[in-house]
Amino acid sequence: MAHDGQTLPPSPLLTGLLDLTAQALPEAEALFTHGRENLRALVTVGGKVSAPAMEAHQYAAHALSWLATYTEALRQMQAWALRLQADGKFGEMEGLILQIAYGEYLSQIHGGIPMSQGEIARLQDLDLTPAWGPAAQRLMAQGNTAAARAALVPLMRDGRANATFGATGLDDELEMIRDQFRRFAAEQVAPFAHEWHLKDELIPMSVIDQLAEMGVFGLTIPEEFGGFGLSKASMVVVSEELSRGYIGVGSLGTRSEIAAELILCGGTPAQKAQWLPKLASGEILPTAVFTEPNTGSDLGSLRTRARREGEDWTITGNKTWITHAARTHVMTVLARSVDATSDYRGLSMFLAEKTPGTDEAPFVDPGLSGGEIEVLGYRGMKEYTVNFDDFKVKGDNLLGGVEGQGFKQLMQTFESARIQTAARAIGVAQNALDVGMSYAEDRKQFGKALIEFPRVAGKLAMMAVEIMVARQLTYFSAWQKDHDKRCDLEAGMAKLLGARVAWAAADNALQIHGGNGFALEYQISRILCDARILNIFEGAAEIQAQVIARRLLD
Repeated sequence: MAHDGQTLPPSPLLTGLLDLTAQALPEAEALFTHGRENLRALVTVGGKVSAPAMEAHQYAAHALSWLATYTEALRQMQAWALRLQADGKFGEMEGLILQIAYGEYLSQIHGGIPMSQGEIARLQDLDLTPAWGPAAQRLMAQGNTAAARAALVPLMRDGRANATFGATGLDDELEMIRDQFRRFAAEQVAPFAHEWHLKDELIPMSVIDQLAEMGVFGLTIPEEFGGFGLSKASMVVVSEELSRGYIGVGSLGTRSEIAAELILCGGTPAQKAQWLPKLASGEILPTAVFTEPNTGSDLGSLRTRARREGEDWTITGNKTWITHAARTHVMTVLARSVDATSDYRGLSMFLAEKTPGTDEAPFVDPGLSGGEIEVLGYRGMKEYTVNFDDFKVKGDNLLGGVEGQGFKQLMQTFESARIQTAARAIGVAQNALDVGMSYAEDRKQFGKALIEFPRVAGKLAMMAVEIMVARQLTYFSAWQKDHDKRCDLEAGMAKLLGARVAWAAADNALQIHGGNGFALEYQISRILCDARILNIFEGAAEIQAQVIARRLLD
């Protein structure tokens, strides 16, 4: 029953929907395969993929990345629906989400996939002409209709107790973890996040202490090192729900996750024994110190130098965009230590110990200075410049005890970092949907609630659909990681799509607020600012698309 008292007709596609999607999916997969071979022909020189050719044909390369991402997203949505059906959990809401997702994403593949607000990836970029069969044509014609969106929104309103607007397909243990952290975020984070943002305050240490007690910082660290040894999927759920409260809180665990992954993959036995238990307990807080003012994503050209002084090291150079640098105890610093090198082969990773500072005095150690970078959003940990001037690092704190391995060690963390970022994006998008839906229900115009207007309701419906699509892609990448499968491609796709979904959700939720959304007092203004960073950090969208394209041609 619709909330305006009128009965909505059932979707004509729900009966036999899974048969339609099963028929349409191979056609999208075949289109991608054809596009990949067309791109390969464009960028292959002398039997090898040419970097200059990839750059010259960047639109085609990035079009392939987005086509691959959409194809994988549709594949995971189909797998999600089949799992739910097998468990007897594929209800009307899930059916409408699947129907709308397939209808919209197939239509976008056909007509153009938005890479950003003004850039569209089109099939002609890859010299592709689709020939869709009856199932795909029907889904495009009848999948994402005004009637389908109108039918979904009342189900969303009636199912507000459902934290995710549709069954996730995860097991009961992970859903219990979700419930625990959702309640924590709702009680201890969400009511205060906007004030922290407006005052540009660091997240209170009391919140960090509670997260430590709940095991957030040791969630995936093996039990032998004081952690819980849980799955990456569990970290995804935790990051998702904490970021739903506030992205800054959701990102606190990411710092420890990256540091722990570096040490687990590249550390000596002594380094693992020394650092991992303290990271797991939250006794020490880490920060990642990689980026430099003139490098951005080009980490191979870093200039910060590390030189030996007896048994120890001194580091000199400038770093920027260092998150949570003030209050932390250890910095994972990427610096050039091998003489006569100018690329990634000369880089080493250091576990540089520091004294925690404060908001007023962020850096108190000799040889260490810097300052806050004022930012639009993502403020709870703050961003800093960090300057090293003969900063001392113990000899034992060269990660792995071997020089020249820093870039390789960092690369091993990219899968987990991008899965984490995708999870945070889902949380931010879900927060935008929560806030936008509440406002649309409460705000009255022309004698009725905003949610009763089709375009407002349609925005909310599309948020729910795309959040579920991004969620399933992210869960799949975590599943791959948990089963020791290479997942840099899937993690990159999840991050690429998740960041766009978060921005769209925040932007549309602000639009629902109208003029009030532009007022700082409304939290949607913060959510919009927080969402914007997701397309930039952990690999800007353009870099991410380039990496995906190159990987697809391996």
